[in-house]
Amino acid sequence: MNQLPLALTCGDPAGVGLELIASWLKDHPAAASDVVVIGPATWLKTLGLPTSSQLAVGPADYKAVAGQPDDTGSTVALAAMEQAANGVLHGKFRAVVTGPINKKEFSKIGYSFPGQTEFFAHHWKGSPVMAFAGGKLTVGLVTWHIPLEQVAKKLTRADIRKTVLALIHLRKKLGDKNPRIAVCGINPHAGENGLLGSEDDAIIRPEVEALRAEGHAVSGPLPGDTVFYRHQQGEFDAVAAIYHDQGLAPLKLVDFSHSANLTLGLKYVRTSPDHGTAYEIAGKGCADRGSFDSAVKLANALCA
Repeated sequence: MNQLPLALTCGDPAGVGLELIASWLKDHPAAASDVVVIGPATWLKTLGLPTSSQLAVGPADYKAVAGQPDDTGSTVALAAMEQAANGVLHGKFRAVVTGPINKKEFSKIGYSFPGQTEFFAHHWKGSPVMAFAGGKLTVGLVTWHIPLEQVAKKLTRADIRKTVLALIHLRKKLGDKNPRIAVCGINPHAGENGLLGSEDDAIIRPEVEALRAEGHAVSGPLPGDTVFYRHQQGEFDAVAAIYHDQGLAPLKLVDFSHSANLTLGLKYVRTSPDHGTAYEIAGKGCADRGSFDSAVKLANALCA
């Protein structure tokens, strides 16, 4: 290949990340020269990769037990993320696809970030936006990993603008000439003209109008109970959801096996499967690889 390789991090070794990567490599043998897999040494030996396509982290003799997370496994997963982030910064990798981690397990080893999105934003700087694409829906989140009771207090016009512009950039990279973006309301019925809350008219609507005045095809605030259906029917190219579950509940209903997580607004590309460690099925060979495949495809598309 005439380009830098793609870094694939193992995620929590006790989860499904290892078997997803192994399965993908088995089905894409020619891609071995285009990736660097980062994970435990004992596992890397089972993949049959050339030395140039693997990077071992953690204790040399560490063997994870599927479905049984431990502190060493979390340390290995974090080391893989650090190697990937720094590798991109130093021109070793073109992008990163991260395996799933368990935030609660990570907190036991002193990990201070709410998720991987914040970790890569810290290392690469920029103004990150959490988004999801690869299936029928494209969704960006205005707020991410915060309690629901704080969403209205922390919602700002600046974050709405950042999310919408990031979605416009993403959809253009994916082929849309003039992306149509829908912005969800925060309250039922988008506030019902102030009857069900003031945030829609006081915060969301002014920013949507400002974006429209700049020539962007943005609509909103729109009721969250119908906007995703309208998106799926082709009326919009992406939806900016105000809070985490508002966007991810419909997305995972429609696109659980096809959508991938990606961090927008950074200088470099990072994608990830749109699911967790799935300890309950780890090691059983039944994990759905669709989201991982989408993560790899998205990473390559966004690097093109």
